[in-house]
Amino acid sequence: MKPAPILRWSPLREMEDIQSRMTALFGPDPLRMIDPNREEKLVTTDWIPAVDITEDDHEYLIKADLPEMRKEDVHVTFEDGVLTLAGERHVEKEEKNRKYHRVEREHGRFLRCFTLPENADATKILAEFKDGVLLLRLPKNDKIRPKVIEVKIT
Repeated sequence: MKPAPILRWSPLREMEDIQSRMTALFGPDPLRMIDPNREEKLVTTDWIPAVDITEDDHEYLIKADLPEMRKEDVHVTFEDGVLTLAGERHVEKEEKNRKYHRVEREHGRFLRCFTLPENADATKILAEFKDGVLLLRLPKNDKIRPKVIEVKIT
């Protein structure tokens, strides 16, 4: 008798299961139960690319992992202080003579939205796509400084 395979616990899978149960129960926009005229703002996505956001004294840097995607399939927009990354990774055609043992690579639509800090100069965003990584550079506007308010503790 073969031993049972060892399964690793995945907290992300648990969260996906909870999310799918909540969606089945309340629908994709639970607030529509309260206000049926509410404008649909939620967008479903098939996968979520990993993103790193860093900064130095001069700019914000956003790196998004988009392996096996073409730059034509990636869209970057900025509206009302929100930077949006969207796109679609297409599924490969299945080869008829190939037996698949595991298919884990995600495909389909994605959407990531980020609220930019006030001092990010969105008019000068630079984008580069190379080796499956989208690199966005957002210069900081020196004229806009975050306000620092000192609070006295009594």
